[in-house]
Amino acid sequence: MIKIFSHYLHKRTLFQVFLDLGLVVITVIFSMLWQVNDVTAGLSTAIATAFLLALGMLAINTGLGFYQRVHNRTVGQSRARAVLSVLLTLALAYGIFSLVPLHLADRKMFAIVVSACIVLVLAHRVYAVHSTTQSMVRQRILVFGTGTRAKLVGRSLKKADASVDLVGYFAGPNEMITEVSAWGVLTPDKSLTDIVVDEQVDEIVVALQERRGGSMPLRELLDCKLHGVRVVDIATHFEKTLGQIRLDSVNPGWLIFGDGFNQDWVRTLVKRIFDIVFATVLIILSAPLMLITGILILLESGGPMLYLQERVGQNGRLFSVIKFRSMRTDAEKDGTPRWASAQDDRVTRIGRVIRKLRIDELPQLFTVLNGDMSLVGPRPERPFFVDKLTQEIPYYAVRLSVKPGLTGWAQVRYHYGATMEDSAEKLQYDLYYVKNHTWFLDLVVLFETVGVVLTGKGAQ
Repeated sequence: MIKIFSHYLHKRTLFQVFLDLGLVVITVIFSMLWQVNDVTAGLSTAIATAFLLALGMLAINTGLGFYQRVHNRTVGQSRARAVLSVLLTLALAYGIFSLVPLHLADRKMFAIVVSACIVLVLAHRVYAVHSTTQSMVRQRILVFGTGTRAKLVGRSLKKADASVDLVGYFAGPNEMITEVSAWGVLTPDKSLTDIVVDEQVDEIVVALQERRGGSMPLRELLDCKLHGVRVVDIATHFEKTLGQIRLDSVNPGWLIFGDGFNQDWVRTLVKRIFDIVFATVLIILSAPLMLITGILILLESGGPMLYLQERVGQNGRLFSVIKFRSMRTDAEKDGTPRWASAQDDRVTRIGRVIRKLRIDELPQLFTVLNGDMSLVGPRPERPFFVDKLTQEIPYYAVRLSVKPGLTGWAQVRYHYGATMEDSAEKLQYDLYYVKNHTWFLDLVVLFETVGVVLTGKGAQ
């Protein structure tokens, strides 16, 4: 894993991104320069056009999940997404090349070459996400511990990365109960240092149930680190592997003395400018869609087309969120707040469609403009639920230290939550965002939100 702007990315993911970007950029630049008389004059235009198209394709592919290391799609589903990506990318290319002044000798040949490159990239992307080919660079990881925490680490490693070899589990000196499979426990006849050398271990994840009373062989762990082996604790492992700060593995000391949770004024200013620019552009682009949606709501059920609801914002400040009304006007006639559920009978027919496509969220762009919300951040909850969740889930109030968002890291990583357990699971992603949020992570979330909207994932 590589940490870029406080966000962890896998080396293989970076390689795939740069490969796709490189193929498109090189193809477009050489195809354009091949047909112009003055190469020097056309170079800047070719570079700008190439990168614009490449970044657009990257956003589409990211949104459709082609760079996810773990997925449950079939080959047919990936092919269908690849076809959709080709159509969207070609439409984007047509728009870009129509606006950019191109003085080409043979525009038809140029279009054929660029189209062939896009199809080739997507065909390779489908192959890559389903390939069983063993990675040339594999990572060998040893889990220090044999208890419940070690079992969680082993399970996450097997699911999160096919290029990882789990060497096994090494029992701590004071661990009496083994929760992992017996076949995975390494022999206690050798020292930790000897096993690390013999098994060519790259990383040790410390997942002990108890660290006090001599449970941590500090000298051996230091020797391993001096031999070039990475040593990480369980909280850091889950942060970089799953993009979570797990409640069952974190402690106040790790949160306080570790890195992250930076809220300086420069970051706040950049984020605010980012919000204003993007929200304004999105309002202009979605204005016709919002008008049609409002008319359809009025035609189906009459009543107000917009719905205002009190939510808890940054530092606990209350504000009103505005959405298109997707439920009946008497949805909470008993006065008791409750989450929406699957197949909720309070949702109207138009409401079911706009919730599926996230159209009901579009009026919140105006809330972003006035500063109560950001484009990216933890989703704002109602005061009733915030009070309840703060009492029952540790660290829940930490998510209130940043502005709530129209979309968020938890929204693109976890399905819609309607229970206390779901809220605790989503909080683990929100804590990761609060700890590591930067403009780069905001862009990653926005790219993945495209996929959530296109696939309707998690809507209720």
